[in-house]
Amino acid sequence: MGPTALTEETPLGVLVFTKTTGFRHESIPAGISAFQRLAEQSQSGQGTLRRPFTVTATEDASAFTEASLSNFDVIVLLQCSGDFLSKTQMDALKRFVRGGGGIVAVHCASTGMPSNPWYGRMIGAVFTDHPVPQHGVVTVDDPDHVIIRGSVGKGKGTWHNANGRTDVRWECFDEWYNYAQNPRSVGDIHVLYSVDESTYEGGKHGQDHPISWCQEFEGGRSFYTALGHFDEAYSDEAFLGQLLNAIGWTSRQLD
Repeated sequence: MGPTALTEETPLGVLVFTKTTGFRHESIPAGISAFQRLAEQSQSGQGTLRRPFTVTATEDASAFTEASLSNFDVIVLLQCSGDFLSKTQMDALKRFVRGGGGIVAVHCASTGMPSNPWYGRMIGAVFTDHPVPQHGVVTVDDPDHVIIRGSVGKGKGTWHNANGRTDVRWECFDEWYNYAQNPRSVGDIHVLYSVDESTYEGGKHGQDHPISWCQEFEGGRSFYTALGHFDEAYSDEAFLGQLLNAIGWTSRQLD
């Protein structure tokens, strides 16, 4: 069973899940607050989604049952790490996705469930390591995709060529993840933006290093971004706009 059927009056249900059994990011509270603010704005008629949404934040993995997940349309995996779900709970997540549910995965979520290959395919990449946080330049692969649309030129980063919408580049400070393999080789990945390895030290993917993408996956939709290590990301207008649009795209409220 996937998410419940929507009516015109039904708000989207978004589960923000933050359980960690590995590294725990200090920015988790800032991330939760950001999603709660986005929900409040949607309920007051702001934002891009056709329907408002509510947020339930928890670290309790007992929420991963078929009955409980049927109350939600999107699961946000916010900085989850380690093997944070049991086999039974992972089976509930699979049914949610295969029933049409949406996944929005942020930063450390690519380190999650290292013992489960299905989870890695759903995220689109498996984390291996990262250099020290530093400035890098993000190249926006698809500035016209609905998840990116509206965020180009906004926020705290330094944007280049944003008005012409060609070769859009975004300079920011974050933790640049490396992966077991290039996400493009995992499946039907649509890359949204990449990081230019010539602008920082410690990249391991060469000239093609995706760090955010989306995909249709086994009946559902998933989005992943490697950005979001620091608290500051969760007050950045461009980054928050992408997270909001990702909720809309994965729940099929935006296309």
